[in-house]
Amino acid sequence: MRAVGAVVGALAAVSVGLAPNVSAAEVQSQQWYLDPMQVEQMWKASTGEGVKIAVLDTGVNPNTPSLKGQVLADEVPQSVAYGATDDYLGHGTTIAEMMVGTGAGGGIQGLAPGAKVVPYRVQLLGVNSGEKGEKEAPFEQALKVAADSDAKIINMSLGGISSEESRAAVNYAASKGKLLVAAVGNEGVPDAPARWPYVIGTGAINSSGRVSDFSEKSSHGFTDLTAPGEGLPAWCDETFRSYCESEGTSLATALVSAAAALIWSAHPDWTVNQVTRALIDTASRSWPKDKPSKYAGYGLIRPRLVLENPNYDAGAPDVDPLAKVNGGDVLAKAGERGANNADNAGNSSSAPSTSASAPSQAPEESSTGGTSAAGTNAGATAADDNNTLWITLGAAAAVLVIGVAGAAVLRARRAVREPAVPAE
Repeated sequence: MRAVGAVVGALAAVSVGLAPNVSAAEVQSQQWYLDPMQVEQMWKASTGEGVKIAVLDTGVNPNTPSLKGQVLADEVPQSVAYGATDDYLGHGTTIAEMMVGTGAGGGIQGLAPGAKVVPYRVQLLGVNSGEKGEKEAPFEQALKVAADSDAKIINMSLGGISSEESRAAVNYAASKGKLLVAAVGNEGVPDAPARWPYVIGTGAINSSGRVSDFSEKSSHGFTDLTAPGEGLPAWCDETFRSYCESEGTSLATALVSAAAALIWSAHPDWTVNQVTRALIDTASRSWPKDKPSKYAGYGLIRPRLVLENPNYDAGAPDVDPLAKVNGGDVLAKAGERGANNADNAGNSSSAPSTSASAPSQAPEESSTGGTSAAGTNAGATAADDNNTLWITLGAAAAVLVIGVAGAAVLRARRAVREPAVPAE
């Protein structure tokens, strides 16, 4: 069963659990992407040190062997604490381990073990509520608090978020220069917040490099990047006794956030625009960058290509590489608002919180989609989805098969307001 459906990005246990106290080699052998991504080589340049990732999820258990010393629970304000270190599903803890786990005690090896996570236990359409009599923070409240913190990245391996308050909170977090990463969904349809502007929508691939059958495949194509998300270890349940083989765009989302942490740690002076551009520019694909695939977006993450090049040029710090599909550069808009507010007596210069809530952050009508594709209609063909593509993660190569047969439609995404995905 694909547990919890779209609500938490569907971390699903699809096999019996591995035995308790298994060796690190046994668990980490399930992490089939570690060798192809050349993690040992990447860690010579960066482990993610100095970067904090806010994890909006089901809570994070800081006491698993792989997470000891990796969870900054004391940094969660009391206003949104609500059992941040209580995880009654194992989902948030798995996500945290995939990002910053040390691999100790036979645990999951994180992609950015030098980074730290700040846990937020958030409301997920009743998934957490009432299970143990605990409360959880409203999603929009936790997101705003995380936006005001020193966390650079906000990981949202979840879905089923549809309120205007939540969308305004996303805009607010983006105006604060945070990198927002979310799961696109596991039922083949786009989920929010991944389908909203200023959020990196993440899809999943399997060990053959094939875009996962469950990964979002809508006509609008809200997937920006892909990462491994099938056949991976995850905590089976709240007992934290064993791992199960699992799948989900949740897992892929964690790896994109971790990849960003590696890059940001190596280049601490970069802006969110430069980190986003580096992820996009170095992603593995065989199609033009200005014509992203409907199912794989800009391709498969390859942070190694940034880390191994000390002279890598990430471009302009103040230009959003996804401004066209985002409906404009939110940082530039925030700066303009701040300047305007400073000129008005009696107005606070910290007004982005209010202004970011305005619906005008993104146009309501369909845009032309893909970055730098000016003049191309939404119905124009960008690439053949029936291709089999060889994608190099590192020294090893993997086959990437892009979705279902037919023409990929240049993405008229993000600016399109779609109905909320029904709760599972």
